[in-house]
Amino acid sequence: MSAWLLPDHIADVLPSEARHIEELRRALLDAARAHGYELVMPPLLEHLDSLLTGTGEALDLQTFKLVDQLSGRTLGLRADTTAQVARIDAHLLNRSGLTRLCYCGPVLHTRSERPLASREPLQFGAELYGHAGPEADLEVIELALACLRAAGMRRMVLDCGDVRIVDALLDGLQLPAALVQRLHAALAAKDVATLREAGAALPAATLRALLALTELHGDASVLEQAERVLPPSAALQRALADLRRLAQSVQQALATSLDGSHASGGARAPDSAATKAAIDIEIGFDLADLRGYAYYTGLRFSIFAAAHPGQVPQELVRGGRYDEVGAVFGRCRPAAGFSLDLKELVAVLPRPAPQKAICAPWGHDAALRRAIADLRAQGEVVLCALPGHEHEVEEFECDRALVPHDGAWVLQALPPSP
Repeated sequence: MSAWLLPDHIADVLPSEARHIEELRRALLDAARAHGYELVMPPLLEHLDSLLTGTGEALDLQTFKLVDQLSGRTLGLRADTTAQVARIDAHLLNRSGLTRLCYCGPVLHTRSERPLASREPLQFGAELYGHAGPEADLEVIELALACLRAAGMRRMVLDCGDVRIVDALLDGLQLPAALVQRLHAALAAKDVATLREAGAALPAATLRALLALTELHGDASVLEQAERVLPPSAALQRALADLRRLAQSVQQALATSLDGSHASGGARAPDSAATKAAIDIEIGFDLADLRGYAYYTGLRFSIFAAAHPGQVPQELVRGGRYDEVGAVFGRCRPAAGFSLDLKELVAVLPRPAPQKAICAPWGHDAALRRAIADLRAQGEVVLCALPGHEHEVEEFECDRALVPHDGAWVLQALPPSP
């Protein structure tokens, strides 16, 4: 095997894509900062018991493990960053009030989550700790949508659910953990056959309710339908009411944030009127979607997005409420947040045009060196042609050249590339 071949689902990121990813990273971190989120940088490597505590079996299987030559303890290469940020909130910051944290860094997976997906995602995320009310849920959804808009997404579908609905249906049954996991997996996949098989020993009413969940996906009418077909309980009613209020709050927030007339203090609204007309955001519900169940304690959401109207939206964001995530670190604080993979995000966006640049000759002339330094100080990209070589680049396009004229160095426009 050739030494330069990389492992399956691991790839180099080449110049133009790397620039695009870096520009998106900056845009998303700026969006999080504008919402008051502080940047943290957890380590890629941790003791396995700290890294995986409370995260569930699925993340354990996705985590690369190795032995620390210094301590002899088992270490893990993180497959997700949420638990690490919870540890930082619980033990390093230890604040009593609200804490808003964001992060962006690589994670590693033992297996790719989908065909052609990378096993080395570049994960961006934001977490809000310390508030149990629906305002925190709304804030993280607003931030997630703002990040996608900053990336250039113009068509988005917010898909919401709540794990408390299934908890309410299974409450009091004292089921084995393995059976509960199998039921959750069948619901998430809408696998009716497996659901019938796994739930054969359940009370008939419970099994009917679980089967009904597989059909409860769509617009807001799903919530009314759920009230009619699912066994009534106080916990179920609270979960459905919270979803209904959240959807209304998101719609109101979007109507305000996309309307320039609501910009405060004379600041420009995030999107102009023309952009507002081009942005399409739908809100839907899927009451059987239990992916990531080990994390979530209430609301869970996904956001599907497309860069233009003709593109099919793809799932790019997952998030929700996970109030128990810090309990294993000694602080059971309310928590809500989301994450996305910048590599997946870049893959669905149009490739950016090459950056405009200036060509300059190589030389020791003092005036030439000053001219190049001044242009770079102004933010221009200047490519110096080394003797005997042509430029071989793909992310820069020289549209101007630095040429001598009347004893000075001046810019001259170049004809467009064919």
